[in-house]
Amino acid sequence: MTRRLTPADYQALAELRHQVRRFLHFSEQAARNSGLEPRQHQLMLALKGLPKDVRPTIGELAKRLQIQHHSGVELVNRLASGGFVRRQRGDSDRREVFLLLTRKGDRVLRELSLHHRSELRTQGPELFTALRRVIQSNRQSRPGGG
Repeated sequence: MTRRLTPADYQALAELRHQVRRFLHFSEQAARNSGLEPRQHQLMLALKGLPKDVRPTIGELAKRLQIQHHSGVELVNRLASGGFVRRQRGDSDRREVFLLLTRKGDRVLRELSLHHRSELRTQGPELFTALRRVIQSNRQSRPGGG
């Protein structure tokens, strides 16, 4: 069975893409204005936002950023040389290496996060509306949906 897409479906998807891209553009510029590359900011946020039961390793952060492990290593190297993160060997297994934000990294991430939260309060309603349109469009195009 082939589901049909209407012009409204394409418009809803295009609007969602536009709103997501607007926010991502804002986020990328905010990171650069703070002296970070966007992926560095993303890694720092992923590190700070890890659930308590998840180990803060390069592998875990690479997985969360959807990048290769070696790309994660390079990001961490640049963040460490900038004083934003540091490596710490595991207590029980010295081969394990965990990542920690430094005070500088925590301060920069906090400022960026406050700025992002403020921007989401402004852009969020349009983003939410665009997402809702896509979800509703998807439900209405299903057989028996409506």
